[in-house]
Amino acid sequence: MHHCIYPGTFDPITNGHLDVLARAAKLFDHVTIAIARSSTKAPFFSVELRLSMVQATIKDLPNVSVTVFDGLLVDFALAQNAQAIIRGLRALSDFEFEFNMALMNRHLQPALETLFVMPSEQFSYTSSTLVKQVAKYGGDVSHFVPPIVATALKRAAESRGHID
Repeated sequence: MHHCIYPGTFDPITNGHLDVLARAAKLFDHVTIAIARSSTKAPFFSVELRLSMVQATIKDLPNVSVTVFDGLLVDFALAQNAQAIIRGLRALSDFEFEFNMALMNRHLQPALETLFVMPSEQFSYTSSTLVKQVAKYGGDVSHFVPPIVATALKRAAESRGHID
């Protein structure tokens, strides 16, 4: 396989995301990280800040690029000439949502495959939501996110008194 899309809000990108990305980068000639501009998740960080944080964390991965997208993921993937979508599965609780999404994507575009990649065990419980929650109360998130993200979370918590 040549090219895959790794989509998400990456709000913020975590070490778990980077672990899944490194695995995908070994399997594919090129990986495009696709940051969803609009989301039902109401991202904490602006899309511009998420983009810059991801760019800073992937500079040592020559076959990885990052961009922002709107609309249907399958339309974006086809426009990028991708053959697959990569999704991370941390635990069984992720599976039902991801499975349903993969089936819908297959219905919309049968030629596009969805591949599930499991992160290393040490990242199996890490999520952007949990990281933001820990940072909100002043907890140390440096083991869960790249340094640039830890700094951004700390700055946000200090400037607001907490992260909402």
